[in-house]
Amino acid sequence: MDAGGAPLHSRFEGPKGTFDYLPPLADVRARVELTMLEQARLAGYQRMETPIFEETGLFARGVGQSTDVVQKEMYTFTDKGGRSVTLRPELTAGAVRALIEHGRLGGGLVKVAFSGPGFRYERPQAGRQRQFHQVDIEAIGSADPALDADVILVGHEVFRTLGIAVTLLLTSLGDAECRPVYRQRLLEFLRGLGDKLPSEVRARAEQNPLRVLDMKDPYVQELTADAPLMRDSLCKACREHDDTVRYLLGEAGVGWTEAPRLVRGLDYYMRTTFEWQAEALDAAQNALGGGGRYDGLSELVGGPPAPGVGWALGLDRTVLALERAGALPEAPPQLQALVLPLTPAAQGTAVKLVRDLRRAGVAADQPYADRTLRGHMKAAAKAGALAVVLLGEEELADGQASVRDMAARDQVRVPLDSVVPTVARIAATAGDLAPGGREGGASGRPGSAGPPGAGGAAVGIDPSDTDDQGAAP
Repeated sequence: MDAGGAPLHSRFEGPKGTFDYLPPLADVRARVELTMLEQARLAGYQRMETPIFEETGLFARGVGQSTDVVQKEMYTFTDKGGRSVTLRPELTAGAVRALIEHGRLGGGLVKVAFSGPGFRYERPQAGRQRQFHQVDIEAIGSADPALDADVILVGHEVFRTLGIAVTLLLTSLGDAECRPVYRQRLLEFLRGLGDKLPSEVRARAEQNPLRVLDMKDPYVQELTADAPLMRDSLCKACREHDDTVRYLLGEAGVGWTEAPRLVRGLDYYMRTTFEWQAEALDAAQNALGGGGRYDGLSELVGGPPAPGVGWALGLDRTVLALERAGALPEAPPQLQALVLPLTPAAQGTAVKLVRDLRRAGVAADQPYADRTLRGHMKAAAKAGALAVVLLGEEELADGQASVRDMAARDQVRVPLDSVVPTVARIAATAGDLAPGGREGGASGRPGSAGPPGAGGAAVGIDPSDTDDQGAAP
């Protein structure tokens, strides 16, 4: 047994509730994440990063002691210095802490974007893991309802760009003036239900009655169907704020569905609160992200007054929605050009050509396995290569290389200094057809290691040795 209690020769597996993203899906996820962050950049958000663990008190105070996140789901431990630290269950509190600590709040609007993993001890299911990945934007320093509308618009553009059909749920949770009054009204209603409510629901109602409205239990939903709603108790300032947000969204062509029972799981939300749901996913997992306004969060964690609004989008759920809709973007090409030295003397030239092709933005590599020429061509085709550069004895003697266009099924000799532009032209002509247009696509992988040891000239491939896609079998 090792120090962890496992047999010395046992096979390890990933912890429950985590997932290993392998090629090509990891590249697809990265492309989706980049799309999200690019929309944030276009809206003026600057990147930042924060630690994945913080003092436990930050989340207890910022997220809310009565939330399920704090009470049941946080990964909290005592470090070797005796400090209580927690793997972040959400990203906003840490971002606000960082901006306060470094003196970035209180001097005007700050717009930041960030992404990374979060951790919650939940029952794993499709699109919900104990380690999950989010992309966040936060706009802090303005209480203008136009900012709320613009934050929502940025998220809307993310889903439009990705081609995901979503429904925007929208409500207002009031503010420190009107929400306490509503909270008391709701609590009195729930207490009036008496023993009809299960004991755990009654306990939740005493801690945070708004969370009862968000429960998915059909029996609880039926009992609370006539519960008072926050929107009917909004003060004049909150109603005007809410009306302005809706007006501006309408002007921008963003539709929404009224969701008066939408609460979200974090206590810091107030006024504008929203959630995006994917039409391609089941109800239990269709929330792709959401957010809202949190005007008191900075003061709550020791900072200056700094009203803010933002959202978090779940990368895992978003990729799942794209997959279910058959709309996953293609992974970037793993290999566009294979440089094939057919003699040991060609290896030095091959190394330089690979370097120069990569500098020109072409994904290039050499083989690192002993194969016949036919075997190398088959591996190149499987990997989705657009071109193969062949370096034989005759080519080297003439200062040339043979470049084979895998799609056009033709081969030409060009001077060595023309190899890069020739291959780049082939790649540009192929455009989005590569690498997904051939069997294997970007998920294939060229074989590899050392020259095949076959000397002589690089002859053209006989048409009988190619399949009906123009790639060598």
